[in-house]
Amino acid sequence: MREERVIALAGMFQAIALVRATATRGSGDSVAMQPSLASVFKIDATSPADVFGGIGNLRLGLETLIAQLDDVKRDLAITRIAISVLRVRAKLARRPQTLGALRAGIESIAQQTAGTEPANPIVMARLAQLYADTISKLQPRIVVEGEPQFLRQDTQVAQIRALLLAAIRAAVLWRQVGGSQWRLLFRRHQYAMLARGLLAQCTLSGS
Repeated sequence: MREERVIALAGMFQAIALVRATATRGSGDSVAMQPSLASVFKIDATSPADVFGGIGNLRLGLETLIAQLDDVKRDLAITRIAISVLRVRAKLARRPQTLGALRAGIESIAQQTAGTEPANPIVMARLAQLYADTISKLQPRIVVEGEPQFLRQDTQVAQIRALLLAAIRAAVLWRQVGGSQWRLLFRRHQYAMLARGLLAQCTLSGS
């Protein structure tokens, strides 16, 4: 179960790292973007790894998670977003209507865009609108810091919102496999060791 929790956390941190990259540089790792956005549509996957299409698709997330568990290398902007994402997840758990609207919206988008890549601008725009109609109504909102030139662009804003949905989806998964903030706090070193092992698997498999 601990490995499953690390996989879910890596998924969350991968999406958040991509949010941060989009907000500060205009875009993120396109290879990591596809599985992160695709995970939003995998509501009933058989395992955490399956949600992301395999551990090999989580290299960025594992690297980010390892850095965040290290007091020296931690990016506080990513930490702040992660805390906000976990709070939103907790609020969603108490809002069955919002959760139902999210699920229905995701299923509708999946049907409307069948055969289209998740990182396609049309798909991201629809996910972003769903985020605005549901998650954005919860207070306090998730605040993303970055460069104004990117935070004012419709394309970048849509990408950020779609990726935040992916981060929340991973946070829900993390909770489903027994994740808790207390466990993360007190078992940081174990989580980091497991993440390094999974990252090594990615390297050995050539993923």
